[in-house]
Amino acid sequence: MLLDKNVPLASAWNTWSDRPAEMVFLPLGVRIAPVLYSAKAKHATTICPPSEIRFGQHDLGGGRIEFETVHADTRLAFACERPEAFVLRGGWERREAGEWGLRYWVVLCMSAEDGATIRYNAAAGAAVVEVGGRFVALASADAPALVTGHDSVADLVADMDANGYFDKSSRSEAAKTLALRFNLEMMPNQRFAAAVADSRELAVAKARAALAAPPATEAAPLQAGRFAGALDAVRDVLGWNTVYDRAGRRVTTAASRIWNLGDAVWYNDQCFAALMAGMLDPALGRRNFSVAMGSATPQGNIACLVNPKDAWVDRSQAPHGAFIAWTMYLRSRDRSFLAEMFDPLARNQLWWREARDPDGRGLVSCGTSDVGDAMYKGTAFGARNETGMDNSPTHDEAVYDPASRSLSTFDVGLNSALALDAEMLGLIADELGRKTEAARFAALGQDTRTRIRTELWDETRGLFANRQRGGGFVRSVSPTSFFPLLCGAADAAQARRLLDHLADPAMFGGALPLPNVARVDPAYGEQIYWRGRIWPNVNFLVWQGLRRYGFEAEAADLAAKSFALFRQSWDERRLCGENYGAETGEIDDRPGNDPFYIWGAMLPLMAVAQVMDISPWNGWELVNDGVPARLGPVESPVGPVTATVDGGLLTLSTEAGLLFATGARGRLRRVLVERSIVSVTLADSQEAGALFRLGPEPSSRFIAARLAGREIETRIENDCRIVDLAGIAAGSRLDWHLAPEAAS
Repeated sequence: MLLDKNVPLASAWNTWSDRPAEMVFLPLGVRIAPVLYSAKAKHATTICPPSEIRFGQHDLGGGRIEFETVHADTRLAFACERPEAFVLRGGWERREAGEWGLRYWVVLCMSAEDGATIRYNAAAGAAVVEVGGRFVALASADAPALVTGHDSVADLVADMDANGYFDKSSRSEAAKTLALRFNLEMMPNQRFAAAVADSRELAVAKARAALAAPPATEAAPLQAGRFAGALDAVRDVLGWNTVYDRAGRRVTTAASRIWNLGDAVWYNDQCFAALMAGMLDPALGRRNFSVAMGSATPQGNIACLVNPKDAWVDRSQAPHGAFIAWTMYLRSRDRSFLAEMFDPLARNQLWWREARDPDGRGLVSCGTSDVGDAMYKGTAFGARNETGMDNSPTHDEAVYDPASRSLSTFDVGLNSALALDAEMLGLIADELGRKTEAARFAALGQDTRTRIRTELWDETRGLFANRQRGGGFVRSVSPTSFFPLLCGAADAAQARRLLDHLADPAMFGGALPLPNVARVDPAYGEQIYWRGRIWPNVNFLVWQGLRRYGFEAEAADLAAKSFALFRQSWDERRLCGENYGAETGEIDDRPGNDPFYIWGAMLPLMAVAQVMDISPWNGWELVNDGVPARLGPVESPVGPVTATVDGGLLTLSTEAGLLFATGARGRLRRVLVERSIVSVTLADSQEAGALFRLGPEPSSRFIAARLAGREIETRIENDCRIVDLAGIAAGSRLDWHLAPEAAS
C-alpha cells in the first residue's frame, strides 16, 4: 500500500510511485497522474520510461520537478513545484506538435490509494477527495474539456485506446479515478494546483490561490563554473530514483526506477545511494543506509540482494559499508548514526573471515553458503555475485569447490574491500569508545593489507591480480588491481608501478577510463557488462585510492575524464548509465544496460569533490585552483555551506554569513569549523599576497591565531581578522582560537 504517515512533511508531495510522472501525497496516498492520448497513434500512455520521458531537475524533497515527454511526436514540458508542504502546483507547455491538438489529450487523473471516491464540482472548478477526514483538491487554470470516471488509471488507458479521442460515454462527476481531460488545441499550455486542507472549501480555496500566485523564483544551480552541473546531476539522479518501497513500506533511493527496482536492495548499491544522498539530505542518507543494514542476516553477513521474490542470504557483496558509514559521519558528525550502524557492519566483517577463508590463509574467496533458497545458490555464478562483477573475465579461471562452497581464487578487489572495511570499523569503534574492538579491527585490517601486499602482487607484470589459492595468478586483470591503493596495501614502489598501467592505453589508459578488463585482454572486445565496459562505481573507488596515496594529478585526470564520459549521455538525453561502452562512451550501444542507474551519479560525484570533498584521507577539503567555481548548498560538518572561487579568492559561507575567505592556492585540508576553533591545513606552499580572512562573526570571538603551534599576528579589516600566508610551507596548519561568545 502506497501510504506512509512518517514521511517528512517537506517531501510529502513527490514522485513516489512506479510511474515517474505521477505526483503522490504520500501521507494520504492521493495520486495525480498525467496520461497522454494521441489519435495518430490510437494509444494512451502513462508516460513510460525511458523512451517517453527525459528526466529534468528533481529536488530530493520534490520542491522542484521537471521533465519532458514525447508521445507520438508531440513533445510536452512539465514542471511541478511545492510552494509549501501541503500545496503542489504545476503545468505543461507544448514544445512540438505531432498532430492536430484537438485530437491529442493531456489528462490529469486523480485517485486515492484507499479507493475513496473523487468528486468533480464544475462550479468550483475542482476535483476533491476526502481521505481520513482530510481533503485534497485539484484545480486547473482552465476548465477541462471533459471529465470522465474510471475504476483505475489502467481502465482510463483501456477506454481511450478502445474509444479514441472523441468519446464522452465515460463522462462522470464521481469515480475512484477521475480524469480531467484537456486537448492541446484549446489548452496547449496549462497550469494546475493541488492542496490539502481540513475542509473541502479550504482545500479548493488553497488550490485556487496557488494557481493565482506567481511562480517561485528559480534557484541557482548547485554547481557552476568548474565542473558546472555536477552536483545538480547527482541531485537529479537521486531525486528521480527516490521512491516508496511498497513491500518494505519505506522511502528508499532505488538502484533504478527504470527497472522498477524500488523493492530490491543490493547492499553496495544502497550504500552508495546513502553516501550521495547524505551530501544534500542527511536524513535521506541515513534512511538509505538503514535500508542497506536491514538486509543483515542471522548468520552475520549482509545479504547480497533482497527483494520480494528472492533473498540472496547465502552470499554477500564486497564490504564497502564501513567506508561509506565513516565517510558519511565525517560529513554529518552524527555519532548516533555510527552507533546504530556499527554492530551489523562488524558482524559482516567477521562473517567474511569465518565463512570465506576455507584454508585459514587470512585472505578470502567468493562463495555461497548453505543457507536459504536463493537463485544460483551453490553455483559458481552465485559465488561470483559476491564481487558484484558477475561475468568479469577475472573469474574465468576460478573453479567452484562444492566442499568449501567457494571459488578457487583470492579476489584482490574483495580482499582490498575487506581490509578497508576492517580499518574503517576500527575508526568507528574508536570514535564510539569501544577500544577493544577498535584495536581488533585495526589489527585485522593491517594483517589483510600485509597479505595483499605480499601474496597478491604479481612482480612479473607489476600489478596486483587475483590468484589461485594453489599459487598461480589469473591472466585477466581489471581495475580492481588498483583497489590495494584504496585500502593502503601497496608499498611506494608498487603504487608507482600501478600508475604505469593506469596510463597505458593498452591497459586502462585512454580518453574513456576505466574499462573493467585490460584493453589487451581478449574479453575486452565483447563489451558485455563486466567484460570490458566502464562502471562508475569502479571508477569512483579507484579515484579514492589515488587520492589516498596523494596521486592528485592522476586522480584529477580520472575525475575530469569520468565527468566528460557522464556528460556525453547526460547533457542532451539526461541518461545516467549503469555502465558505459569503453569504445563509444555510450550507455545504450549494447542492450541490457540500465540508462538511469543510481551509481552512474558517482561519475559527477568525483567532479563535485574536485571543488569540495570530505574523506577519511584528508578530512574536509576545499580546492582553490584559481578557476571560478560555485558549489552549494552542500552538507558539511557545520550544516549546509556554499564554497566559491572568484577572482582567485576561495570563500566558505553558511546561510548566516561568511566563515572564511582566502587567496591561498591549492588545497585546504582537514578543515575544522567549531565554536571554539577554525582550523585548516595548507597542503601547498604559499606565495606573496595570499591572505586568510576570518568571517565577521567568528572574528568577533577571536582569541589568538597560531601557525604550526606558534602564535602569529593578525590585523582587523571590515570586522574580519586577517593573516598573511606569504612564505608558509606546504603542510602548515593554521588555527584560529575563538571564545564561545562574542565580547560584550
